[in-house]
Amino acid sequence: GRDHFLDGGVSQIYLITLEGIEKILETFEPISLDEMDKVKLMDRTDTKFIFTINKLPGLLRKATDYYKVLTINNKRLFLYRSKYLDTLNSQMYLEHHNRNLNRYKVRFREYVDSDTRFLEIKFKNNKGRTNKTRIKRKKIEDDISKMSKKFIDVNTPYNSENLETKLWNQFSRLTLVQKKMNERLTIDMNLQFIKDSKVHKLPFLVITEVKRSRFSGYSDFINLLNEEWIKPTGMSKYCLGMILLDKNLKYNRFKR
Repeated sequence: GRDHFLDGGVSQIYLITLEGIEKILETFEPISLDEMDKVKLMDRTDTKFIFTINKLPGLLRKATDYYKVLTINNKRLFLYRSKYLDTLNSQMYLEHHNRNLNRYKVRFREYVDSDTRFLEIKFKNNKGRTNKTRIKRKKIEDDISKMSKKFIDVNTPYNSENLETKLWNQFSRLTLVQKKMNERLTIDMNLQFIKDSKVHKLPFLVITEVKRSRFSGYSDFINLLNEEWIKPTGMSKYCLGMILLDKNLKYNRFKR
């Protein structure tokens, strides 16, 4: 039907755009994982932006002077999968929605191309800084293992026994590293969210996150975004997926 046709049309546009993006990425100076780890930024400030994928090629062309692209085995776009845990009443989502600082996010994340998985805890403190701690896992666990439970219990105020799977997501990510500064930025596209058996795809949307070791006023990429009138947002991938797939949640603050 009509929706299927539209879906096909969107996918077609997305594939054409993606091909263009991959060509542009080939013009960037590469950076290896080892080199990039010097800009790991586990304790950092994050600034998020959401925009449509048609803006990305132009932004990337302008960014080649300032950034290198993470390249592994000649690949620049990498597949990620995440499983988010939350309480029965979605407390972590609500803390984010209500703009509470000192808030947490708990997820399993799979780096598909490198076949590695972590249990990750993100903590945003009352100074607006983000701290990430993680442990390597053999798989994304259905039943949370003893070690994973202990990691959650020690690093969050939550009782791991009270956490359940809330949302899955999948996306393709490219990572740019500033040539001179302590800054990394991730660009996520082809987002898919899965909750229970419901799936929501956003092939036309891009979520960019600029990660800096301190809130320095200057970022070449943020300048490029400003030129396109793209402003920061407080919306995370977890919150976006929950709003799209859980109709019972409050989301007043995100309507704007």
